[in-house]
Amino acid sequence: MALMTAQEYIESLRKLKTRVYMFGEEIENWVDHPMIRPSINCVAMTYALAQDPQYADLMTVKSSLTGHTVNRFTHLHQSTEDLINKVKMQRLLGQKTASCFQRCVGMDAFNAVFSSTYEIDEKYGTHYHENFKNFITMVQDNDLTVDGAMTDPKGDRSKAPSAQADPDMYVHVVERREDGIVVCGAKCHQTGSINSHWHIFMPTISMGEADKDWAVSFACPTDAEGMYMIYGRQSCDTRKLEEGASIDVGNAKFGGQEALVVLDHVFIPNEYIFLNGEYEFAGMIVERFAGYHRQSYGGCKVGVGDVVIGATALAAEYNGVEKASAVKDKLIEMTHLNETLYCCGIACSSQGFKTKAGNYQIDLLLANVCKQNVTRFPYEIVRLAEDVAGGLMVTMPSQKDFESDTVVGRNGETIGDICNKFFAAREGVSTEDRQRVMRFLENMCLGAAAVGYRTESMHGAGSPQAQRIMIARQGNIQGKKQLAKDIAGIQ
Repeated sequence: MALMTAQEYIESLRKLKTRVYMFGEEIENWVDHPMIRPSINCVAMTYALAQDPQYADLMTVKSSLTGHTVNRFTHLHQSTEDLINKVKMQRLLGQKTASCFQRCVGMDAFNAVFSSTYEIDEKYGTHYHENFKNFITMVQDNDLTVDGAMTDPKGDRSKAPSAQADPDMYVHVVERREDGIVVCGAKCHQTGSINSHWHIFMPTISMGEADKDWAVSFACPTDAEGMYMIYGRQSCDTRKLEEGASIDVGNAKFGGQEALVVLDHVFIPNEYIFLNGEYEFAGMIVERFAGYHRQSYGGCKVGVGDVVIGATALAAEYNGVEKASAVKDKLIEMTHLNETLYCCGIACSSQGFKTKAGNYQIDLLLANVCKQNVTRFPYEIVRLAEDVAGGLMVTMPSQKDFESDTVVGRNGETIGDICNKFFAAREGVSTEDRQRVMRFLENMCLGAAAVGYRTESMHGAGSPQAQRIMIARQGNIQGKKQLAKDIAGIQ
C-alpha cells in the first residue's frame, strides 16, 4: 500500500470500532467531536507533509525491511543520520501544528522493542523478534499510526507490581492459552491513543522474578474487544464546544490528546506477543524507549517553542514595544534556550550507535540531559512569553463580547464597540489580530496546548528525577575520578 494521505488517514479512523468515553458518556462519532478533532488534525499533518515533495527527505525513508518508501514515523533507524532527521522532522511538525502530533511514542516504541526482542530471543530462543518484524512490516505497508503505551497507573509506588493490593495497577497476564494470552490493566496519559490504529504495550519499570506476569509486551488493534479509552481533560478544553469560538480557543485547528486506556480481559494472539515473563528484559525495554523518547523532546518541543517565540514577538509588535531593548533581550533569551534544547537533540542523535539487532540507538546520557533541560527551559520560555505579552493575555473579554451588538453607551455604543475601542492595538494593527495572538499565547502558556508543551515538558517521557537517575547511571563518575587521579598523581 502507498503512503496514506491526510484525508485517507481520517477516513481510516471511521472504520474502527474504538470505544471512547468523555464526561461519563460514550462518544459515538468521536472523529468529528470538536474536542477530539484538533488532535486528529495534528496526526493528519504527519501524513500531509509526507505527501509534500518539499519535505520528502525528512518525512519519508526507505524501509530496511522491505525497501519500500515508508513514513519516517514507522521507520527503524539505520544510521545517525536517521536519528538526526527524526529530530529535524519533529521540529518541523512542531512548527506546523504548535501542538503534539502524537506519532512519536509509537516510533520510539518500535525501535526499543525491535532491538530488545532480538536480545531476548538470543538468550531464550523465543520468537519475539520475528513476531515484531512481521508486525512492523504490516504497520509500514499500511502506513498505520501506533500508540506506544508504557505508563501504568502504578498504585502504591513503594510496591512492586506483584505486591500491589490491586494487580491491575500494572498491565499483566491473567491467563495463558495455547494460542495467546489474556491481559488486564490500564495505561495512563496515553498520547494519541484514540487516534491510533494499533497500540503497542510495554512494561513501565524494571521487574523481579515475582513480577513475571507483569513483564509483558504486545500489540493489539485499538478497537480490540475489551479495550476502551476514557478521554483526558485539558485546561480550557470546553472552549472548543462553544459555537464560533475560534479566537477564544487560541489554536482552533490543532491540539493534543491524552486518554486512559483500559484493558478488560483482552486476548492477544501469540504472533503479537513480544515479551511474556522474561522479567529481566523489562528494564531494557523501558530504558531504551525512554532514551528514544527523551531524544524526541529535543525536536517536537523546539518546534512548538519556535511558534511561541514568534507569537511573543508578534504580541510585542502589536503592543508597540518591539524596539524596546528589554523586549529584544527577552526574545534573545527565549531563542537561546530553545536552540540549546535542539543542540541536545542533535547531539544525542549524532553520538548514536548500532544495536545488535541492527537499528541505531541514541546516546543515552545525552538523551537524558536533553530531557532534563526540557523539564526547565520551556517553563522559562513561557514565563518570558507571558512577561512580554502582558496581563491582557489572561484578562481579555470573550470573543462574543468583541462581537456583541448589545447597546451599553449613551451614544449607542455596543459592547463590541467598547471592547474594540479599549483593546485596540498599535496603529495599523487590527484589534482582532491582537486578540488572536493574545488568545493563542494563553493557549500555549496556560490552556490546552500547554498540556503538550509546558506541562508535558515536565512529565512526558518520565519525570525530572527519572532523568537524573539515568544521568547518574550513565555519567561514569568512577571513570572521571580516575582521570583526576591520573593527572594529580594519586595512586
